[in-house]
Amino acid sequence: MGQHAHDHEREHVHVAVVGSGFGGLGAAVRLRREGVTDFVVLERADSVGGAWRDNSYPGCACDVPSHLYSFSFAPNPDWPRTFSGQRYIRAYLEHVADTFGLRPHLRLNHEVRLMRWDNDALRWEIETSRGTLTADVIVSATGPLSDPKIPEIPGLAGFPGKVFHSARWDHGYDLRGKRVAVIGTGASAVQIVPAIQPEVSRLTLFQRTPPWVMPRVDRAISGAERRLHRALPFTGTLRRRLLWGIRELQVHAFTKRPNELGLVESLARANMTKAIKDPVLRAKLTPSYRIGCKRILLSSSYYPALARPNVDLVASGLAEVRGSTLVAADGTESEADAIVFGTGFHVTDMPIAERVVGADGITLAEAWKDGMESLRGATAAGFPNWMTIIGPNTGLGNSSMILIIESQLNYMADYLRQLDGLGGRRSGRVALGPRPAAVRAWNHQVQERMKRTVWNTGGCTSWYLDEQGRNTTAWPGTTAEFRRATREVDLAEYEVIRAAAPERVPRQAQKRTSGERAAGSRASKESVR
Repeated sequence: MGQHAHDHEREHVHVAVVGSGFGGLGAAVRLRREGVTDFVVLERADSVGGAWRDNSYPGCACDVPSHLYSFSFAPNPDWPRTFSGQRYIRAYLEHVADTFGLRPHLRLNHEVRLMRWDNDALRWEIETSRGTLTADVIVSATGPLSDPKIPEIPGLAGFPGKVFHSARWDHGYDLRGKRVAVIGTGASAVQIVPAIQPEVSRLTLFQRTPPWVMPRVDRAISGAERRLHRALPFTGTLRRRLLWGIRELQVHAFTKRPNELGLVESLARANMTKAIKDPVLRAKLTPSYRIGCKRILLSSSYYPALARPNVDLVASGLAEVRGSTLVAADGTESEADAIVFGTGFHVTDMPIAERVVGADGITLAEAWKDGMESLRGATAAGFPNWMTIIGPNTGLGNSSMILIIESQLNYMADYLRQLDGLGGRRSGRVALGPRPAAVRAWNHQVQERMKRTVWNTGGCTSWYLDEQGRNTTAWPGTTAEFRRATREVDLAEYEVIRAAAPERVPRQAQKRTSGERAAGSRASKESVR
């Protein structure tokens, strides 16, 4: 898309951040710390928080300890529990927005509808629900857990009761005394089931694959601990480092020696045996795959809830809806007044990818049709000056994603420094695009390492894998390794794209046609290799 005559009327920023969850707010803080104030944060909702705003279902909490699931540059000495609930995490993110002066940069209720790279102007044109703007650089922080996935079930449209996804919880609907079906047994379901079981008349849980569930060692953080962390901040830092170190030591078993997870598996079995006395129910709940292949879930109340007399476990997926009758794949029928889908998100097929159009005129979704891939989890070939937070192969199976986000913020900061050094911030006529060969080399290395991991060898099908069976979501190493790999931008992995200044036209040549003039002044690009 070429520049339009009214471009000068549009707002232009150096950086546009998309999303205001942990990734987007973290990027905004880092931009300010780098001296970049010419940026906006585009958010489709009416408040910040990302997944922690959207997921407000009963029992919602984090399965990473709170002191590790927070920014290193914004420690919170006042976490109420070791695993704090959703409302506290959301309040923390609001606090970050206030403390670091991010409010003036926020554009709430600005849903991004299209991001198109302008090859002539070397900038992004961004169409939002509230108008159009341009940016030199885009930092996409929409996150993989932002767009709920509801499977196509025959007859679902004709269900007479209430239907909603766990991430779009209808708080106006009273579940008390209702027959409720929960579809799925992932991280959300194991929190929802024990939270609503006491108040519903009947709870039917549809389980395609049983999860491994470890006990949740959660407790209130005492007032004395909180006072200590406030008075002596280094004690909170030590606590964080200890939690981090324990998880780093576990990575080896997940990524190189999955057979060493046997002890963890026995602890999960003990957690089940303690609550589930019925051998038939226990058999239904026992996974047939290696622990860690699917996400390990934490709960000390899930199994006790399933043992209650008003709960039925259907060891099969939902196949059809006939009126208010739900039919499982194994033929089991049950009645329901409400259906709650805990069926996850569009992770390997993120909808935002449909809205990004790169230098070759194709969308990111088209570029990734055979599987997502990027350079160091951040940049994609054919999409100059575009970067994602929590991109392909950055997910973790056992630690805090905030560690990955902060590493990616380091990479973002150096990317902008390199661009600035090349004259990009002053002129806006320089861009960096990852070389396809560099992207291929990085992804080949990641996929080779992936072959030994529990996610690929554990005998399960999980949301870590795309339709081709490739693991395009998880990082096959430690968070320390990832931090080293993203500490700085290697310019050898990038093409430097420059827009040449229009040539000066001699007086005698100024009588050309308008078409000739347009062709002559069009910016050309050169690759500095």
